[in-house]
Amino acid sequence: MIDTSLIYIEQEGCYLLLHRIKKEKDVNKDKWIGVGGKFLPDETPLQCALREAFEETGLQLIEPEYRGIVDFKSVGWPEERMHLFWADRFSGTLKDCEEGVLEWVEKEKVHALPQWEGDRIFLKLLEERAPFFHLELAYEGDRLVKAILDKKTLL
Repeated sequence: MIDTSLIYIEQEGCYLLLHRIKKEKDVNKDKWIGVGGKFLPDETPLQCALREAFEETGLQLIEPEYRGIVDFKSVGWPEERMHLFWADRFSGTLKDCEEGVLEWVEKEKVHALPQWEGDRIFLKLLEERAPFFHLELAYEGDRLVKAILDKKTLL
C-alpha cells in the first residue's frame, strides 16, 4: 500500500487547487485536486503534508488539521492510503508547480470542476467540519463503485 498526504488549503472562501495538466502519465491527469504526494521513508502523515505543501506551493502551513484517512482501491493501480489535511494558515509566497497549475477556486465552484467522484464526498466532510473519519473508495476506471464512510456504506 502506498501512503500519501493530501492537503486542502483554504483562504477567503477559496481552496488552493492543483489542476493536474503537466504530466502525461498521471492518474490524476486533467483533475482538480488538493496538493500532496507520497511519503518519504520514515515520514509521518504530518511531515509529508508539510513537505509536499511547501514543495508544490512554496507555502509553509501553520498547524494544519488532520481530518481523515481515505483508502483507495482501483484495478490496475496499487492500493493507497491517503491522509487528508486542511489548513487555513500559512506563510510564504505561492510559486509555480511542476505537476500542474495552482489556482484559488471559490469553494462553491469546486464541485463543477473535473475531479474524482470520491473527492466530492470528502470535500463535503471537510465543509461540514465532520469529526475525524475513515473513508474507503473503490473505483473501476474513473467510476466510483463503492464508498464506505466509517463502516457505513454510502455506495
